[in-house]
Amino acid sequence: MPKLKTHKGARKRLGLTGRGKPRGTKAGKLHLNVKKSAKRVRQNTGTQILSKSERRLVRRLLPYD
Repeated sequence: MPKLKTHKGARKRLGLTGRGKPRGTKAGKLHLNVKKSAKRVRQNTGTQILSKSERRLVRRLLPYD
């Protein structure tokens, strides 16, 4: 069976926690921040654990991580 290729775009944007759960950045902080409250912008920093429905997709994109 041939080797699987890692999706490079996903590799740059997604990662795994120490226990193997997929982790990604939160959406909604790159632009149009003036009209958002400081609390909302602050809470969008950092990363979040992806949902169970997205885990299967991430495992296909990152087969060896």
